[in-house]
Amino acid sequence: MLDALRWDSDLIRRYDLSGPRYTSYPTAVQLHSEVGSFDLLHALRDSRRAVRPLSLYVHVPFCANICYYCACNKVITKDRARAQPYLQRLEQEIQLIACHLDPKQTVEQLHFGGGTPTFLSHVELRQLMAHLRQHFNLLDDDSGDYGIEIDPREADWPTMGLLRELGFNRVSLGVQDLDPAVQRAINRLQSLEQTRAIIEAARTLQFRSINIDLIYGLPKQTPEGFARTVDEIIKLQPDRLSVFNYAHLPERFMPQRRIDSNDLPSPATKLEMLHNTIEQLTAAGYRYIGMDHFALPDDELAIAQEESTLQRNFQGYTTHGHCDLIGLGVSAISQIGELYCQNTSDLNNYQDTLSTAQLATSRGLLCTSDDRVRRAVIQQLICHFELDFETIEQQFTIDFRGYFKDQWPALQAMHNDGLISLSNQRIEVRPAGRLLVRSVCMVFDAYLGMHNQQRFSRVI
Repeated sequence: MLDALRWDSDLIRRYDLSGPRYTSYPTAVQLHSEVGSFDLLHALRDSRRAVRPLSLYVHVPFCANICYYCACNKVITKDRARAQPYLQRLEQEIQLIACHLDPKQTVEQLHFGGGTPTFLSHVELRQLMAHLRQHFNLLDDDSGDYGIEIDPREADWPTMGLLRELGFNRVSLGVQDLDPAVQRAINRLQSLEQTRAIIEAARTLQFRSINIDLIYGLPKQTPEGFARTVDEIIKLQPDRLSVFNYAHLPERFMPQRRIDSNDLPSPATKLEMLHNTIEQLTAAGYRYIGMDHFALPDDELAIAQEESTLQRNFQGYTTHGHCDLIGLGVSAISQIGELYCQNTSDLNNYQDTLSTAQLATSRGLLCTSDDRVRRAVIQQLICHFELDFETIEQQFTIDFRGYFKDQWPALQAMHNDGLISLSNQRIEVRPAGRLLVRSVCMVFDAYLGMHNQQRFSRVI
């Protein structure tokens, strides 16, 4: 792992394609309307019978201000009262789901995402957590991974104290960039002092892990300016960092139309920013986990990767991939056994459906045996940068070379280019290929040819 990354401009130029992020396989693009709440109830019943542990994701869609780069499912409003009818329906959904599960199924992982979860008042947060504890078996010994996304402009010491009291022990802070010119261009003015205050609160209150999100490729960014941001963030010593590539898709995400494309850095400038960032973080002792993620060596993700137990699901990299993931709230995605399903992304539709005591499932899919094989292959590559064929052969009773004979020429080409090492027994993603691991995974994706690649962000 010491030589985990090597920068190779020639490989990047050839393999920096557009493709999925593989938080799942098949990806969310494959979900379809023929799967509905009836399928979800079947999957919940199977989960209950197997008494599988749970991971809960709760979506809070509200934001007081719009960030122009954002591609999340959100509702922009200054009216805090809008949260109340949503919470009523969310609590109804919690009840409807929980009654199909066994109280013995422990919730190992909980994550509040958004939007801005701290848009909710302290009273509303207390009420929502009480409702979750009433209907699900949440751990109360602080041993679970209970995280929440924080906008430092929407939180303070009392808020952090409340979150710790409610059982949260992980926080993820959106920062993106500290340069005021960039912040004005994306409509997100946020001082270093605001961010530092929340991190100091989290440390004092003994939150177990702090993650910071940064984005490269935003309007007005320069390599020098972004390097200064990274230096300041390193001084704050977060346990993890997510350094995302900004994908400018104004035809799909309306807020991005407010960004002047003339202000966006060129592809070469973006690469320089990423290269600098990798060097800065590596020098500061961070490890490259994969797919934009970096962590300190004593972080659980780094340890899990070292011990080959790291997994990936709709939450991103996780140590809880063995749990059934239940998504609650508008647009939330669940992964229960072999079923993926997603709630409607329309807030009014979500609220109206639940007001009739019906689940708001709008689309999904059931994994086929082929999906399961390819999912296992992609998971191994994206989490561990290596794949032992015998493991897959024993798990699925297949001959790997025969099963993937159509993919073999592409793999051999990647081997010849130095992206991977390929033998008759295994694939190893080489240090120069690790930034491009999505491109390796795409070789095994049976659905890619069916879609316009522009639906996806570029690998780098």
